[in-house]
Amino acid sequence: MRHVDFSPLYRSTVGFDRLFTMLDSLGQPDQAQSYPPYNIERTGDNTYRITMAVAGFDETELSIEAHAHVLAVKGEKAQDDQAEQTEFLYRGIAKRGFERRFQLADHVEVTNASLKNGLLHIDLLRNIPEAMKPRRIAIASEPVEAPKAIESRVV
Repeated sequence: MRHVDFSPLYRSTVGFDRLFTMLDSLGQPDQAQSYPPYNIERTGDNTYRITMAVAGFDETELSIEAHAHVLAVKGEKAQDDQAEQTEFLYRGIAKRGFERRFQLADHVEVTNASLKNGLLHIDLLRNIPEAMKPRRIAIASEPVEAPKAIESRVV
């Protein structure tokens, strides 16, 4: 039996609220990429935040790029000469590079990014153009008079 796995779409989209609700019941597969761990939060009506745990990386080793509805976060660790001479008894801190991509909905923009205490925070804003926002139409309390027709006679 074939199984269609929609969890990558669920885990890497921002701004698709109905899609979140529909895919909420799906379980995460075992073979899904799990490094680095991250959260996607809704911080307001039109604001979101992606928080990634990037312990051991500094600002110079991280790059964030938004292009054509895709947000790409890349981390590349610089080579450390002293680490190669060190003998590790246990190595639990990942030192590998990564690239994580998120699909952004229409009109979602990256507004800010900050790194604090090993957590990379990326703030997003869904900026819907005024022409696409719903408008409230006022209902007149009195009926509007119909325009008067001008009668003409053909001679």
